[in-house]
Amino acid sequence: MPIKPWRLISSQRNESFKIFNLRTDRASSPRTNEAYDFYVLESADWVNVIPLTPRKEVVLIRQYRHGIRESTLEIPGGIVEENDSPEQAASRELIEETGYKEAEMQLLGSVHPNPAFLTNRCYTFVAKGVSPVKEQEQDEKEDIEVLVRPLAQIPGLIRNGEITHALVLAAFYRFYME
Repeated sequence: MPIKPWRLISSQRNESFKIFNLRTDRASSPRTNEAYDFYVLESADWVNVIPLTPRKEVVLIRQYRHGIRESTLEIPGGIVEENDSPEQAASRELIEETGYKEAEMQLLGSVHPNPAFLTNRCYTFVAKGVSPVKEQEQDEKEDIEVLVRPLAQIPGLIRNGEITHALVLAAFYRFYME
């Protein structure tokens, strides 16, 4: 038997922050008719980009992440701004965070980062034929180091725990499934 959608009783935006809004939904279960509160973060969509050089290298970034108070090894990515398509956002984030520009941008797919409480999607792109064209344009809150590694090293970086960001792992999984 298919799972039926829950009936929304009420929805109220509680707080608005720079990168997300906090909303409280009250919904009732079609199975039990019991009502429950759900706390939802409304967020713009995100993108991440696997940048590949003509020499089969990946342009990675090491970035400080305050949530875990550590630097993580990642791929470029960020928020899809209001007037951008995911592809435009991917190109923008690539050049801002790395200074590299792609010859071709290809969508690999998308995932729901956490559908339990987030409303957005994260689109994964592979940027082919990337080359350095300018200096990085880091935001004030960013501390980013650019690293170039052979594509063949990526599985080892994942296996040994150097790449731990869940959305980056999902991106490489999608990439290797192609």
